[in-house]
Amino acid sequence: MAQPDNRTVGTLYVVATPIGNLQDLTVRARDVLSRVTLLAAEDTRVSSGLMRHIGAQPRMLAVHEHNERAAAEKLLQHLQAGEDVALVSDAGTPGISDPGARVVAAMHQAGVRVEPLPGPSAVVTALSASGFERTAFRFIGFLPPKHNARLEAIRALSDVTELLVLYEAPHRILDCMQDLLTGLGASREAVVCRELSKTFETIRRGTLGELLPWMQADPNQQRGEFVIVLDGAPERVSEGLEEEPERVLQILLAELPVKQAVALATRISGAPRNLLYSRALELKAQED
Repeated sequence: MAQPDNRTVGTLYVVATPIGNLQDLTVRARDVLSRVTLLAAEDTRVSSGLMRHIGAQPRMLAVHEHNERAAAEKLLQHLQAGEDVALVSDAGTPGISDPGARVVAAMHQAGVRVEPLPGPSAVVTALSASGFERTAFRFIGFLPPKHNARLEAIRALSDVTELLVLYEAPHRILDCMQDLLTGLGASREAVVCRELSKTFETIRRGTLGELLPWMQADPNQQRGEFVIVLDGAPERVSEGLEEEPERVLQILLAELPVKQAVALATRISGAPRNLLYSRALELKAQED
């Protein structure tokens, strides 16, 4: 829905807040948080500390995973009355594995202006310190807490070629690392980021076969909040068509257009359609 040109309607500011070091709060975020009269906070107790740090005293409304839909309606009333609102999570960027997405969606639906303030994000922070050259990544968030479901989810990701980024809690970190090793193999490279931007920050890169024993040997490396960046699976090199699918494809191409020939060759030979199609284009190009 288009945003109305109505100066009496407030703006929802989506504000990224520090993931540890309070000095990471941007100047713009400080300005907005000091100016708004209403703060939508994941946990008002946590956000109260940040507000005291910057000397701000906005009214607060709790917006967490259990009340987000109802809270969105209350926030909309304030915004439609002309009040600007800042939305924050406990740390990092709202809506990224934290509450906030439902509130933002409701504001878009109502035509309220949404203005994001970029800043700290544990995902991007960990990626920047990982040293992996792949540009594509997939953010997983938290894996399932139970062993069987977690291992199943990991195995489903074993062939993904993008970098994988996930979060984990301290009481599950060793079990998670063990399941990652089981599901992805000891040679898969990873970076474990612990307590990013905080006093006891640790960033360690190695194979899963190296990282698990390192963590098991040091109880200090089992404490705090974790972001794990995993290298993607190796790209599979096409081995080309086997002799029989190639023969079938060539026969059909002599009589039919490419799409029909590929469709029939797929049904007859059982070979992958994308491989047959690529080969069909190569054969046609050779004819030209």
